Formats: sequence, structure tokens, C-alpha cells
Amino acid sequence: MSSFPGSPRLIKAGIALLDPESGAVQRLIALQYNPDTLTRTLAPKSPGETADRSEALRLKGPPVETIKLEAEIDAADLLEVGDANALESGIASHLAALETIVYPTSAQLQDTDAKARSGTLEIAPVITSLALFLWGKNRVVPVRITEFSITEEAFDPDLNPIRAKVSLGMRVLSTDDLGFGGKGGSLYLTYQQQKERLATLGRAATLDTFGVGGSL
Repeated sequence: MSSFPGSPRLIKAGIALLDPESGAVQRLIALQYNPDTLTRTLAPKSPGETADRSEALRLKGPPVETIKLEAEIDAADLLEVGDANALESGIASHLAALETIVYPTSAQLQDTDAKARSGTLEIAPVITSLALFLWGKNRVVPVRITEFSITEEAFDPDLNPIRAKVSLGMRVLSTDDLGFGGKGGSLYLTYQQQKERLATLGRAATLDTFGVGGSL
């Protein structure tokens, strides 16, 4: 039986990894199921409690925004249709794709070790890919993953995980972090401009809405 022709196309949430210099897409990781909830926290960047009163209405930059979500990954559907990858390793490949976001590559580790053995005095931390959190067209935003936990809940006979919950905590990277010249800063500006556009679409309140007549 064919599906209802009016069914909406399901958009997936996920993470894109970009080359930090060229902006070229290196890898796209779709979440198998979109999380039911998304928690966002915004901490304004104000001058602080000890600032002069002339600074009371000033902002030092975009707020620090953090995003938390919990995603489910399950191999049941793939196992049912005999997917070769799921039969061999369950959901291990999906988990590994997410986990390796927060790893330096093995090549980078070997390069760092080689430099240390050669007596290089200062070894800079390795540069990772630019991560973008994708949640629909209005939310394509550069992030740094700050929290990552996996709860594996079921296993196949070879102890490969076949069901798991992944909890992600991400900090949005703004122009304060990335500057204005690169791909990341440009994507953040687009994200903020989209917020500003959406903020103008709602029905505006009037003073009468609050029971305050005349003017303030």
C-alpha cells in the first residue's frame, strides 16, 4: 500500500563537518530519529555587576547559547531488512561517526608524537573540523560539542550495540569566537539575522495589551 500522498517530507536533524579553511563539506551525519525535545540556554554578555551604571544597557557581544538534546539510535529496522552493516556491527558505525567528531585523527596524533620526538619546542593543539548543527533551514549554526554521553541499551550476540541513547551538549560559536572573515562567522551571522527576521513576523503587542493606556 502506498503512503498517503499528502504526507510531509521528513527533514532530518544532524551535524555537518566542514573544512575550517575552505568550508568544503567533509562529512554529513544525520540523526536516525529527530529528538523529541531541544533545550537551549542563552547567557547574555553584559558588562557585569561591578560595571559602571553607564554600562547598564550595553552588551559585549552575542549571548553564549548552549544546546542540549538526546537522540535515539536503533538497529531494529535495519536488522529486519537484513542490512549488512547492521548485521555485522549493529549501530557501532553510527555511534563512531558521532564520537569521532570530538577526537583528533590518528594521523594528527602520530604527527604530534613525531614532532615531540624531534624536539619541537612548541606544538600547537590540532585543528578540528568546523561542526555545524543542522535543525531545519532556520537553524544552521556552528557549534563546539561540550558534552557527549552514550547509553548503550541492547546488544546483539557478538555484543555489538543495537540500541542506544546519545546525549549531546553544544555551545554555539558566534562571531566573538570565529570572527567575521571565515565560513563559520558568516554562518553565525546568517543564523542571527534569521532570528531577527523571525522576530518581526509575530503580531506586535500594544500598550493596551498590558492595560497601560497612553504612553510610557
